[in-house]
Amino acid sequence: MEKKIGNLSIRQFLRKHWQKQPLLLRGALPGFRGVTDFRALRALAKRDDVESRIVERRGSRWETAHGPFKNAALRKTNATLPVSGVNLHVAAADELLRRFDFIPQARLDDVMVSYATPGGGVGPHVDSYDVFLLQGPGKRKWTVGKRSWIVAAGDLLYLPPGLRHHGVAIDSCYTYSIGFRAPRGAELGAAFLDWLHERGLPDAVYRDPRLHATWHPARIPGEMLRFARKTLAKIRWTDQEVADFLGRYLTTPKAHVVFTAGRARGGELRLDPKTQLLYSGSRFFINGESFVARKSQVSPLKRLADRRRLERRSLAPIASLIAEWRKSGYLHG
Repeated sequence: MEKKIGNLSIRQFLRKHWQKQPLLLRGALPGFRGVTDFRALRALAKRDDVESRIVERRGSRWETAHGPFKNAALRKTNATLPVSGVNLHVAAADELLRRFDFIPQARLDDVMVSYATPGGGVGPHVDSYDVFLLQGPGKRKWTVGKRSWIVAAGDLLYLPPGLRHHGVAIDSCYTYSIGFRAPRGAELGAAFLDWLHERGLPDAVYRDPRLHATWHPARIPGEMLRFARKTLAKIRWTDQEVADFLGRYLTTPKAHVVFTAGRARGGELRLDPKTQLLYSGSRFFINGESFVARKSQVSPLKRLADRRRLERRSLAPIASLIAEWRKSGYLHG
């Protein structure tokens, strides 16, 4: 049976809307009551391994304070507490994120939960990434370009990148933002050059033993330009190196992420919500690490990566990997 998002098939949604035009799906998740509450959000906002903000509107200005907060108290009106990466700490939020795995996991980012008092919001803005905005309890008014909608619990708004939008809480409400990552060219290039450098990017020291006195001290010497051109021309990479870099780059945890080993339990193995396990052919990438799997390991590892869980009867070929990852806190069970 073909998957659906609201009353649309995934195929229809991707063809007509993904990165093309916004879409509001009324009652996409009927009866959705959220996966957390304000008390839990406040507790997360106190932690230094969680990204959080408090945004308050004062007249036409929005003032932002960044967590962690000793006391994430909000004004009775015009205030918002957005907490990022809730899926890393709340199992139900991770399950919500995985509802959108019809998009490659390499693109999935996180679930940000925002609690707002009446009038609260973060101000008009433009995102550089795709986002689904799922309404939890309470109502919010969204303005996208010249269009406006009032959304209630279970309504889902999709926005492609580059659209100016503004959400204002009508009453105290929760909004779940399911975001998608899309590396920018400059960011990717800088990270790739750093990666090449770590692997032994050609190095050389400039020398000018035949230097003569100059009448133009501000002019860049031609010999130095030739040295730079010759040195940079030695930078080489292969398609395999690009693939290896990209897999490591996409699975590297954010700086504040911390893994904690859990106790072994019966039943299934489950990847920790903080773990990203991707693959390309027989090469696998987990939390910034890379390895080539043996033939007998490929099938169970792909099932684990795709489903993020694995039944114990399939563990034999990857038992040593599982033991190592369990100790590192990458998976549990």
